[in-house]
Amino acid sequence: MSDAPNSTTVRARGRPKAWADKTDQNTIKSLDRALHVLSRLGDFEEATLSELSSDLGQSPATIYRVLTTFQAHDFTQFDAARQVWSVGAGAFLTGAKFLRRSSMVERARPHLRQLMEATGETANLGVAKGADVLFLSQAETHHAIRAFFPPGTLSPMHASGIGKALLSEWPQKRVAAMIAAQQPEEFTEHTLTTQDALMDDMQATLARGYSFDAEEKNIGMRCIAAPVFDISGEAVAGLSISGPVARMTDAKIAEFGALVRASADALTRELGGEVSTPPR
Repeated sequence: MSDAPNSTTVRARGRPKAWADKTDQNTIKSLDRALHVLSRLGDFEEATLSELSSDLGQSPATIYRVLTTFQAHDFTQFDAARQVWSVGAGAFLTGAKFLRRSSMVERARPHLRQLMEATGETANLGVAKGADVLFLSQAETHHAIRAFFPPGTLSPMHASGIGKALLSEWPQKRVAAMIAAQQPEEFTEHTLTTQDALMDDMQATLARGYSFDAEEKNIGMRCIAAPVFDISGEAVAGLSISGPVARMTDAKIAEFGALVRASADALTRELGGEVSTPPR
């Protein structure tokens, strides 16, 4: 008997027969509009319902239904205290399927692994998302006591090694605007919450070439980070190591800082960016 399919066999397809038809029949209009709302929210980074409604020319009720639908899947999140919406971690987790193929995440992986092996501490890759750091990738240390930031984790920039490394590259007006819009939260007695304290820390970061989080988010944990630059010279990400004070002692900070900075510089070069020498 022949193995050839007969006339009634259904062939596997990636598109229906009419896929080449460019009419509206191939578009789910409500989904198209909803994705446009999500895209605009990403452009804003964060926005009130009124701002989005005005920008898109749609009623607040319509925009609210879209946002709450996305919120159910963690594609959006709502800050009730400030009455603002932003893109949620669920959007990142879905996008992470693309990020696995993206240049920065892929190129960062060997640097994270090497940094973890050289220091014995967990190495991280993160980017700015509003007033937070969004962690994209991590190479975990083998120590039982360790820092853990799975992809999709958000952490306030002012109390994060990567966040402070990126803030040091921002114009002072931008930093001041962030502080004014959202008063930095005090997590520990070491957290920097004032504009003067953060500005001083930014200058220290620029002078030595890496940032230092000295138990500013969690007591007993330290973090060292350095910025990564793209071809246009913009600080697009940060590399860091995080670990307990017992291992990241004062005597090791300069040594570890140099290793973190070297890894960040190596990734910068791979992204086509230019490394500044000496440190900024």
